[in-house]
Amino acid sequence: MADMYNNRAINDKMDGGLEADRLLEEAKRELKTWKTKVEKADDVKSRLIVQKLEEDETKEKAKQEMLALFGEHDKRRKEFIQSQSAVQDEISKFSKRKQDLLDKLRTCQAELEAKRAESTKLKQKFKIYAQIPDTEVRFTTEDKEESHNNSQPIRGVFTISQRASVLLQGGQALITFEEEKVASQILKIAKCLVSCENMSLDVKPKRITMDPTVKFEVHLDVSRKELNLSNIPPSMPEDRMKDRLEMSFSRPSRGGGEVEGVEYDKRTGTGRVTFLHPGVAESLALRGRYRVDLDSEVYVQVGPIYKHQLRKFQTFCGSPKRTILLDHIKDIKDIMDDEDLQDHLEIHFQKPSNCGGEIESIKYTSGGTALQAFFCEDMEERDD
Repeated sequence: MADMYNNRAINDKMDGGLEADRLLEEAKRELKTWKTKVEKADDVKSRLIVQKLEEDETKEKAKQEMLALFGEHDKRRKEFIQSQSAVQDEISKFSKRKQDLLDKLRTCQAELEAKRAESTKLKQKFKIYAQIPDTEVRFTTEDKEESHNNSQPIRGVFTISQRASVLLQGGQALITFEEEKVASQILKIAKCLVSCENMSLDVKPKRITMDPTVKFEVHLDVSRKELNLSNIPPSMPEDRMKDRLEMSFSRPSRGGGEVEGVEYDKRTGTGRVTFLHPGVAESLALRGRYRVDLDSEVYVQVGPIYKHQLRKFQTFCGSPKRTILLDHIKDIKDIMDDEDLQDHLEIHFQKPSNCGGEIESIKYTSGGTALQAFFCEDMEERDD
C-alpha cells in the first residue's frame, strides 16, 4: 500500500514537471511571438513617424504654395481690377467715339441726301425733254475729187440749244416792255398799286432769275461698211459661227456682199460684220433683220454702227433785261375774269406817270394754274 502511494506521488511530480516545461515552452514561444510583434510594431511606428515627418514637410510645402497662390491670386485680382478699369475706360472711349461717328454718319447721310436732291434737281434742269420737229434738209453732192472715196462714214453735226424758261405760278404775271429802261424803273419800285374797278391791288415787281440753259453739238459718224449684229443664238462654237455668218452675209441674193471680216461674242450673242465695199451695210441696216444659215435658218437683228461725240458743251445763265415778274396778285375771280385783270395790269404799266412804257407782251395766270414761259435769246447771258 505504501509503495502504491509513493509511485503515485512520483508520477504526479513527474507529470507536474512536464506540464511546467510545456508551459514554459509555450511562454517562450509566446514571448518570442510578442517580441516579433513588438519589433514589427516598432518598424510600423518608425515608418509612420517617417511618413508623418514627410507628410508634415509636404503639408508645410503645400501651405507655403497655398500662401504663394493666395498672394498670386491677390496680385492677379488687383491686376484684373486694374485691367477691368482700363477696359471700361476704353469701352467708354469707344462708346463715345461710336456715338460721335454715328452723329457724323447721320450728318453725312443728311448732307448726302441733300446733295442727291440737289443733284436730282440739277439733272432735271439739264435734261431736255423735247420732240425734234421735222426739218427740211438740203443734200449736196460731193466734189468729183472726193466722190470716189465713198468709204468714209456718214457724218452729221447736230446743234442742241435749250431755250430759257421760267415757271409762272398762279397769282403772277410776266410783262415784257419794249425798252430796257422801263423795266429797270419798275424794278426800283417796291410795291405798285394797281386800280381795278372799285378796288386796288398791291403788286410786287421782281427780277427774274433764269434756270441754267445748255447748248452743245452732237457729232455723229455712221459707218458705211460695218454692220452691227445682235440676238445671235449660241448654237455652235465661235469659229464655226463666224464661218456661218460670213457665208450668210456674203450672199448677194439676200442683199449681202463680199465680207472683209467677222467678229462674234458668244457670251452676249452680238457680233459685227465688215464688208469690203461700202453701201451693203447701209442697205441691210435699213431692214432691221437678216436671215442667216446656222443649224437652221434664223433671223438676227442688224443695225448701223455709229460713233457719237458731245462737243462745245456750254451752260448759260442770265436775267432778261426787258421782262419782269409781277407777284402777289390777289385773285379776284368773283369780281372780274382773268382777261379783264390782265387788261388793267397792262393799262397801269403803260402809263408813264406810273414809271411805265410801251408793253410788248403780258401774261397773267390766276390761282390754281401754272404756265411754263419760254424766252428767246434776247437777254443778258453769262457763263455759269
